[in-house]
Amino acid sequence: MQGWAIALIVLSAILAVGLVVLFLLVPMKQWFIALVSGAHLSMIRLAGMKLRKVDYRLIVMAYIMARKGGIDISIIDLETHFMAGGHVDNVVKALIAANSAGVGLTVDLAKAIDLAGSDVVEAVETCVTPKIIEVNQIAAVAQDGIEVKVNVKVTVKTDIHELVGGARDETIVARVGKGIVSCIGAAETYNQLLENPSSIAEEIMNKGLDDGTAYDIVSVDVSDIDIGRNLGAKLETEEAEKNKRLAEAQAERVRSMMVAEEQKQKAKTQEMKAAVLAAEAEIPKAIASAIRDGKFGVLDYYKLKNLQADTAMRSSIAGIEPDSGDGEA
Repeated sequence: MQGWAIALIVLSAILAVGLVVLFLLVPMKQWFIALVSGAHLSMIRLAGMKLRKVDYRLIVMAYIMARKGGIDISIIDLETHFMAGGHVDNVVKALIAANSAGVGLTVDLAKAIDLAGSDVVEAVETCVTPKIIEVNQIAAVAQDGIEVKVNVKVTVKTDIHELVGGARDETIVARVGKGIVSCIGAAETYNQLLENPSSIAEEIMNKGLDDGTAYDIVSVDVSDIDIGRNLGAKLETEEAEKNKRLAEAQAERVRSMMVAEEQKQKAKTQEMKAAVLAAEAEIPKAIASAIRDGKFGVLDYYKLKNLQADTAMRSSIAGIEPDSGDGEA
């Protein structure tokens, strides 16, 4: 009888120690909440998460939410995703929303989208409800030289299967902007765009600009068209001003050449005058020598002087500068 009592005491002690260890290792509150919520979890699994320092409260609540929402996802998937740095609550919310909206979102795809840095809940919402991407103040010049500025609103739906690795908003904005520039540049006049702004939207829709992106373009709407500067006239004015400056520079170059030539001719004139003066200076000497040699008489000399005086008078009357030389010996 004593042996049975001892065994019972030992068994009770072991059971008590086991219960203490159980309450210390197992988060009983989360286990009980999961149990009454119809999302049963083993105590060993909960104890393991606690020992691994995983946020078991968040994972248990996400698991309960998934089971209530009819999502087939295991506690292991949630724990693994949490340890990979993901947001388990967002993944579960996205799966529930996708299931309700009939969007084909698998658990693996939802986890991949979340780990890629995207808001998986927003992605599901934009699959159901399109969002608008605004492309503002895209400016280009029509063929008549008038600058045209266009604002458009691009309505897109998320392609959930292209979200991982697909281009995002920036690519849509860049491609639409390029399409607008192409449309404006192809217009013969800016009036064509003002009269038919829908031609811009049609051209963009026909280009397939959503290829390789995470979106499907639903519609493109031109919200505003503004007329900018007359760049054609500005270019013509600048060209005329440029030609004017070139002509002025050419004229100045010609004038400089003419001034230089004038100075050169003046220098030659002065040289010739100097030569004439030098030659005239020899005349009196020659006359004196001729008189001494008897080759030139005094009467001849006076006749020469009278001739010079007569010539000087005629030149004075005619307004011609007389020669500076004289014939005196």
